Amino acid sequence: MQDRSAPTWLVTGGAGFIGGNFVIEAVTRGVRVVNLDALTYAGNLDTLAGLAGNPAHVFVHGDIGDRPLVARLLAEHRPDAVLNFAAESHVDRSIDGPAAFVQTNVVGTLVLLEAVREYWASLDGAARAAFRFLHVSTDEVYGALGETGRFTESSPYAPNSPYAASKAASDHLVRAFHHTYGLPVLTTHCSNNYGPYHFPEKLIPLAITRALAGETLPVYGDGRQVRDWLYVADHCEAIRTVLAKGRVGETYNVGGDAELRNIEVVEAVCALLDARRPRADGQGYASQIRFVADRPGHDRRYAIDATRLREELGWRPAHSFEQGLADTVDWYLAHQDWVRRVLDGSYRLERMGMGA
Repeated sequence: MQDRSAPTWLVTGGAGFIGGNFVIEAVTRGVRVVNLDALTYAGNLDTLAGLAGNPAHVFVHGDIGDRPLVARLLAEHRPDAVLNFAAESHVDRSIDGPAAFVQTNVVGTLVLLEAVREYWASLDGAARAAFRFLHVSTDEVYGALGETGRFTESSPYAPNSPYAASKAASDHLVRAFHHTYGLPVLTTHCSNNYGPYHFPEKLIPLAITRALAGETLPVYGDGRQVRDWLYVADHCEAIRTVLAKGRVGETYNVGGDAELRNIEVVEAVCALLDARRPRADGQGYASQIRFVADRPGHDRRYAIDATRLREELGWRPAHSFEQGLADTVDWYLAHQDWVRRVLDGSYRLERMGMGA
């Protein structure tokens, strides 16, 4: 029998990087999580191995675009909140194949919203008043900044990649479902995340894995693109804070207060590896850095102004970039089996029996 003394959350995309970290922490904190994930290439059940057999974690292999499935999960588990992490998120992949991004991020979000609206309308009294739909989005919907300024929640949308455009469209749908139907929604826009369980196609885990393998470390263009780096545990705490205390219908920006150029990030990874696992030939890992042709439409700078989240809800990042990056490098060094199974594809060939 379900324990109704603990909150129940339906989390979509909970086998991915941010979603997986969020689910692990939520279950650890006593939340019952129904975890719906399509297990595309970035979904990894290895990330959730520590939850195997835990009755507070119900994994369901499925798509947010499958409305009968979503409706069944809502009716069966009666969640107090739905948190939508499910998204195609890699810019390079969106350039090569934008259709999948529109299907998941736009059409999938619409189907999810329709099912959630129907469920929410069926609730009574306190359950209806307390219910929330939280949509996790990105700072990339705002486009690019010049050398100064930061994105605020009122910054105009100006997406420059198919990925960013698909997330912008999903944001607009979430907003519309609140203003048209009254659905109690919250939206967060985060800066670049990093930390454990990050799929090694993104900059930091890519640099770590390629450096250790003795391969070149490709850096786009001149490497001077600026990003605001946010440790994933800080992001998870921000989402929990917004869910608990955020004003319905509002958007909250989440940033790490850590603006760095891409080349600085790669060099910092190399320096940490030099100290922790030096190369046998005595050279530094930075000697493996190579500048490569820039990707099309590469935004020059993103930066987040998280004043609203800090002043209204009391959140601020707990990790400096230096500490977060050191913890991340240490995690990858200690979890080479997880990395190996991602790189050789074996994580996709095996299912761990955690599903419903």
